[in-house]
Amino acid sequence: MPGTDSEAAAVRDASLPARAKIAVTAGRMAAALSQKAGRGSGSVIGGKVALKLDPDLLATLAEHLDVVLVSATNGKTTTTRLIAEALRAAGPVVSNALGANMPAGITAALAGGSDAKFGVIEVDEKYLAGVARDTRPKAIALLNLSRDQLDRAAETRMMAEKWREGLKDTDAVIIANADDPLVTWAASSCRKVVWVAAGQAWKEDAWSCPSCGGVMQRPGDDWFCQDCGFRRPQPHWALQGTHVIDPQRGAWPIQLQLPGRANLANATSSAAVAAVFGVAPQVALQRMQTVTAVAGRYDVVSYQGRDVRLLLAKNPAGWLETFSLIDQPPAPVILSVNALDADGTDTSWLWDVDYERLAGHPIFVMGQRKLDLAVRLEVAGLQFHVVDTLEQAVRMAPPGRIEAIANYTAFQQLRKAVAN
Repeated sequence: MPGTDSEAAAVRDASLPARAKIAVTAGRMAAALSQKAGRGSGSVIGGKVALKLDPDLLATLAEHLDVVLVSATNGKTTTTRLIAEALRAAGPVVSNALGANMPAGITAALAGGSDAKFGVIEVDEKYLAGVARDTRPKAIALLNLSRDQLDRAAETRMMAEKWREGLKDTDAVIIANADDPLVTWAASSCRKVVWVAAGQAWKEDAWSCPSCGGVMQRPGDDWFCQDCGFRRPQPHWALQGTHVIDPQRGAWPIQLQLPGRANLANATSSAAVAAVFGVAPQVALQRMQTVTAVAGRYDVVSYQGRDVRLLLAKNPAGWLETFSLIDQPPAPVILSVNALDADGTDTSWLWDVDYERLAGHPIFVMGQRKLDLAVRLEVAGLQFHVVDTLEQAVRMAPPGRIEAIANYTAFQQLRKAVAN
C-alpha cells in the first residue's frame, strides 16, 4: 500500500482513463485557486470544472468504492459523519463530510479518496436519483422528508414521488425510516428495504396519505391510511430510549457526544447501514462516540468571554428538534435567519415554527431577514431584541451559556464571526 496520501493519489490517478485524469487535475487546480483567493474550500468549483471536462467522472471515481448514499431533509450531514466513522472499522472512507452534497461537491470529495474502500456520500434530496444512477451504491439511507426550500426543491409529496420513481430499479439496500409515511412510500417501490423505527417528531407534512391522498390515522407511534390500507411497516431496527434494537432483538447502548433525540435516531439508522457492510452494532456505536461536532454544528465556542453553542436549524422540523435540546430558561438565545439562494428565498416557513416554545428565554434576533423573524416573534407574544451583529447580541445577553440558532448561510456567518 502506498505510504502517503499523495502517493496513494498518484497510484489511483494513474489507473484513471486519460480524460478523467485531466478532469481531476483541472478540478484540483480550480479548487486551489479558489482557496488562494479566499473563496472557500474550492470543492464546488473544483467539482464543476472536473465534471465539465468529463461528465462521467463521478461514475468513474465511484467504480472502486462501496458507496453509501444518505439523503433527507434533516440530519443527513450528521448521519453521513456517523456512518463514515462506523465504517472506518472495516476500511478507509472517503466522504463529503462538510456537506457539499450536489454532484459537483460529491465529485470533488471522491476525487480525494485515493485509497478508500468506502464512499459515504451525503446527497441533496433533489439529486438523489441521479447520483444513485452514477455511483451504483450498495446502500442508501432515507431518513425523512419535510417542507424545506419550496422555492428551490419541491413539495414533499412530489419529492417522495421522485425518490420512488428514481430508486425503484436500484440494487442497493435501502435503509428507510418506517416512522415517516413519505419515506416509507418512496422506499416501498424498492427491492431490498431495511426498515428502521427512528421516530418522527415533526408530523405536519405527513397527514395526507402519499399513496391515495386519504387522511392518515396516527395513533401513538403507528400510522395507517383507512382508505387504501397503506400502513407503517414492521421495523427491523428500532430506537428504544437510548438503545438500538437490532433485528435479533439485541439491545445496544448509544453513548453519543452529540445532543438530542434526533441524533439518537441518526445513530440508529447509521448502525443499520453499518450492519449491511458487516460492522457489528456495538463496534459501529463505539466508533460514533468519537464524533463531537459536525461541520461546526453543536460546537461550543468562546466569544467575547462567553460560551456560545452553535446550532443549525433550516426548516420547521429542524427548529422543533433544536428547541428540544437547548438549555432551559433563562438561557439566552440568539436567532439568525437569512434568505439567500442556499437557504431558499421563501421565508413563509417561519410561520410554521413553534417559536412559542422560547417563552422565558431572553431572545436576540439578527440576520438578513431579522425583521420577518421579529414579526413572527411579535405575533407569538415573545419579548426580544433586534440586533445587527453577534457581538452586540452577546454584549446584551444576560449570564449563562448562549444558544445561537441559525439557518444555513446565517450559521456560516456565525462560524466566521466567532473565528475572527
